[in-house]
Amino acid sequence: MTQETKYNVAVVGATGAVGQKIIELLQGKSFPINNLKLLSSKRSAGSAVTVNGKEIIVEEATPESFEGVDIALFSAGGSVSKQLAPEAVKRGAVVVDNTSAYRMDPDVPLVVPEVNPEDLKNHQGIIANPNCSTIQMVAALQPIKEKYGLNKVIVSTYQAVSGAGNEAIDELKTQSQQQLNGEALEANLLPVKGDEKHYPIAFNALPQIDVFQENGYTFEEMKMINETKKILHDDAIHVAATCVRLPFVTSHAESVYVELEEAGVQVKDIWNLLESADGIILEDDPTNQTYPTPLSAEGKEEVFVGRVRKDLDEDKGFHLWVVSDNLLKGAAWNTVQIAQTLIEKDWLKK
Repeated sequence: MTQETKYNVAVVGATGAVGQKIIELLQGKSFPINNLKLLSSKRSAGSAVTVNGKEIIVEEATPESFEGVDIALFSAGGSVSKQLAPEAVKRGAVVVDNTSAYRMDPDVPLVVPEVNPEDLKNHQGIIANPNCSTIQMVAALQPIKEKYGLNKVIVSTYQAVSGAGNEAIDELKTQSQQQLNGEALEANLLPVKGDEKHYPIAFNALPQIDVFQENGYTFEEMKMINETKKILHDDAIHVAATCVRLPFVTSHAESVYVELEEAGVQVKDIWNLLESADGIILEDDPTNQTYPTPLSAEGKEEVFVGRVRKDLDEDKGFHLWVVSDNLLKGAAWNTVQIAQTLIEKDWLKK
């Protein structure tokens, strides 16, 4: 493919939080688009979105919507992806899917472009975008693993409500005002919309993201555990996760403990690795209280790392603080990066 080649692109879930970010990035990155098709559920179809000064009407996503589409970027829920992604592939499109529908399918690459771009080479038409919290963690861990090896990862996440969609953002705002007014808090959505109980998120912390599994971990926690092993191509790494929803809008933060294979590594060694790593920005200066926060990472495409310190009891143990915009690197930007990589490497064809 030449650089002049342009592509017919479809965005599925165009009216959602991630879909809107994808559209912004396609414009801002001057993605080589011939024709842009915006698709959504029947409920959201008919609305208008302005792209590069041109108004595009959002259409209902159907199998026939993908006729003539080269690249389809999905962010409309796992059931939609299960139903329509194969239809898109059947019609010649390459799908980059933002849901959990295909992540653990052994025939589907699960990709963070800074970490495992070569996995894209053998795609069969569908590529999975990892979970937002997994993306930022493996981006920070890959250079460490490559240099020193990894035996163990224990992560606790502090996740923004935007990870649960626009409705969760609205619920946080409403509950915050209710709390300030001294009113009873109405909880109808979090921690999981379809679950039996709902708890307020305003001025609160919810140690449940997604539904509980039989082993006591939530589905979000199991995503992080399983996806980390798949992306890093290492089933022997011990991974444990605790995922918590907190009352802020954007960017996930993570406290990550790792144990290396190699002994004698120092903090400055980890700093040097991270400073030269693609897509990572090191913000780590305790003397000046310099470290990343959800607010400071908002609107930025990189993964930010700070608070790197050696464990006091385990020579091979290190603690890191990892922050990234969950709607950008954690979703929309990683999706667009995958599409860019497919084009740059000429790997679009199955």
